[in-house]
Amino acid sequence: MINIGDIVKTRYNSGTYIGEMLEDKRNFYLVKVLAVLEHPTQGDLHNRGQVNGVAFHERKALAFEEKMNARKRDTQLYEGEIPNYADSLKIAVERMKKQLQELDSEFGNLSLSRISDLEEHYYNKIFH
Repeated sequence: MINIGDIVKTRYNSGTYIGEMLEDKRNFYLVKVLAVLEHPTQGDLHNRGQVNGVAFHERKALAFEEKMNARKRDTQLYEGEIPNYADSLKIAVERMKKQLQELDSEFGNLSLSRISDLEEHYYNKIFH
């Protein structure tokens, strides 16, 4: 059972986050983001790995203390220390970049390009 104020781990738009549950909203929990565990996937989520003939989306991680409606089925209690948001984002970005480099594909390269843009325009301000 998850209660208001509990720390949870949840998925949202292909990313995974640690947050605080603020409100029970029937099929969802309103969750305030505290850390990033897994950076959201780049590209078209309905056509994973495709680059041609699809809208290739750039997805930012949710911001510190941003609120999201997390599906209850994707949410569980989080046990452990809550990492610093900036540090957790940097680790998640580096992990994703490593996975994409190992793909060595057109999809991986385009995703890396999107991640680099995110770092340049958004994340570097958070990392420093």
